[in-house]
Amino acid sequence: MWILLSSLSGLKADDDVMEELATEKEAEESHRQDSVNLLTFILLLTLTILTIWLFKHRRVRFLHETGLAMIYGLLVGVILRYGIPATSYHHKTPPSCSLKEGPASTLLLNVSGKFFEYTLKGEINSREIHNVEQNDMLRKVTFDPEVFFNILLPPIIFHAGYSLKKRHFFRNLGSIITYAFLGTAISCFVIGNLMYGVVKLMQVVGQLTDKFYYTDCLFFGAIISATDPVTVLAIFNELHADGDLYALLFGESVMNDAVAIVLSSSIVAYQPSGANTHMFDASAFFKSVGVFLGIFSGSFLMGAATGVVTALISFSFTKLHCFPLLETALFFLMSWSTFLLAEACGFTGVVAVLFCGITQAHYTYNNLSEESTKRTKQLFEVLHFLAENFIFSYMGLALFTFQNHIFSPIFIIGAFMAIFIGRALNIYPLSFLLNLGRRHKIKGNFQHMMMFAGLRGAMAFALAIRDTATYARQMMFTTTLLIVFFTVWVFGGGTTPMLSWLHISKTKQESAWLFRLWYTFDHNYLKPILTHSGPPLTSTLPSYCGPLASCLTSPQAYEVSVHMHKHKNTACSNKTNSDAPTGPAMCEKSMFMLQKL
Repeated sequence: MWILLSSLSGLKADDDVMEELATEKEAEESHRQDSVNLLTFILLLTLTILTIWLFKHRRVRFLHETGLAMIYGLLVGVILRYGIPATSYHHKTPPSCSLKEGPASTLLLNVSGKFFEYTLKGEINSREIHNVEQNDMLRKVTFDPEVFFNILLPPIIFHAGYSLKKRHFFRNLGSIITYAFLGTAISCFVIGNLMYGVVKLMQVVGQLTDKFYYTDCLFFGAIISATDPVTVLAIFNELHADGDLYALLFGESVMNDAVAIVLSSSIVAYQPSGANTHMFDASAFFKSVGVFLGIFSGSFLMGAATGVVTALISFSFTKLHCFPLLETALFFLMSWSTFLLAEACGFTGVVAVLFCGITQAHYTYNNLSEESTKRTKQLFEVLHFLAENFIFSYMGLALFTFQNHIFSPIFIIGAFMAIFIGRALNIYPLSFLLNLGRRHKIKGNFQHMMMFAGLRGAMAFALAIRDTATYARQMMFTTTLLIVFFTVWVFGGGTTPMLSWLHISKTKQESAWLFRLWYTFDHNYLKPILTHSGPPLTSTLPSYCGPLASCLTSPQAYEVSVHMHKHKNTACSNKTNSDAPTGPAMCEKSMFMLQKL
């Protein structure tokens, strides 16, 4: 008996050792697989950068770096999908059970007297169960969608705001807001309603195998309305195309991304009462409008407030500029925390970090040391470049590695037609209305170029991949990928010929009354409070505000003002040769060199 008990205890000890070894081996294999995946993406980015250098050296403009990144991603995706043999791993399906509260977020499984923790990843439909046994690398290379939103999108959006050409942007602010808000809403509802008709057609011909509601169509309209003309704008920069057109396209794309993400969140929050929770309901509609306005305004205020706080910190702690590393690190952390703070408070981080970037560029940038201004610009430029190309590389990869694609020819063709119709009903009618109040009209060739430049990119992809749990969302994701590929390759590659065909050149900028009013107020009052640049408040505020003006104006502002006045008088009194600018032109140039706008 004693011998039998000893044998049983020995077998149990051996089983425990084997379980520990198996767990350690699985952890090591998982670590190795993750390293291979990251190395794959780094090699993709390296290859993309080298090819970009070659294209720039050869002045090749028919293919932008983002299109190139997608091509390399496609090639690697083909290799991973068809070149690596499928590997199975140990899996079991426990007995079925029902939970009133829904699936548990964490599952504790009792295996041979030991408890193992499992986390909820998502629903697997019956038609997808066979995919679980497919190549392990395909599963590993599929990133968590939150990686895109919390790590990759913030530097892209912040850079858009931080590198914004403020003069061009604010001169066309009214038109940009019109295109971004009204235009995106028009595009969303036009695409959504057209796609609802397509879905009904699919039901008639028997091509729809699962549920696809009206709200799903509106959600697709919202995410696919997010434009990203990065290819077009890069070519505009190289060719020095018209400044007004650049401002309209860039401003629309920057604001449009923010509007699209808030609009999609509002549609998700749309919950009609009654039996059918997916059809139109007036009270639910107005509630969604309220959600949209609340989220957008709250995100805007949070982003602007964080930018102002950072400006005040850099304004008050004047000795911080003696330590550029600390200054740059603080700037970076404050900027990134804006996104996370907005998300944690239930707002939209994309909107918050965009307006934080605009505020930082306008105020905080003036308080940074010379070294920190260079560092922050270069830091976010590099992060933006790497994050954007990573996303486009991943798009190419996802076409073959994502295991739940649903290719529906009717839905895809309908989506292509819908986005072109939605873009046309956005650009042309709104341009007509805007021209009624603009001194410098948005010309017909500009409107055609804006219609042509409606590319889809990183934001549409990120919104589509964020939720692929249902049949409808999987079909949307597949269609979004194909639309991004087509618009980036075809429209991006055709930008240079289109510019020549439409005879678009450099023209005079418009100065809107709203911009002039804002610039005067900002230059005379806000900049002296938040930065060391601009005229001292003692010279712009009324005399009875003297004590307050003296308190709010920094000593550096007086020094800059005196230095600018002396330099201006010296520059204007000097005689120069006939080819050099003189008089007011020279004064204006000197002032611009001394004061960062």
